[in-house]
Amino acid sequence: MSEKDSSWVNDPSLKNIDTSKLQMLLSLANQGSNKSIAEMLPFLASVSNQAKSSGKSFSSEETSLILNVLKQGKSPEEIAKIERILDIYKKMKAGR
Repeated sequence: MSEKDSSWVNDPSLKNIDTSKLQMLLSLANQGSNKSIAEMLPFLASVSNQAKSSGKSFSSEETSLILNVLKQGKSPEEIAKIERILDIYKKMKAGR
């Protein structure tokens, strides 16, 4: 992931989110950047479990802020892909 791609962690709207959480997200974004949608679901489940076990969970408000920042400047296709992945992940998580 390039420096430009990681600049979202400096967005002012994320200023109240713990820096260690944002760094963890940046690291995970690097790991997941080349994954297909099919590969992304197990990856997200694993990430969720790791975050939970490390005590670094995100509130709904934090998650919404982060997603809004990540969608900025993306094409409609990229936004749709992000939303598809999230919808599938939410359904998968609800089925646990």
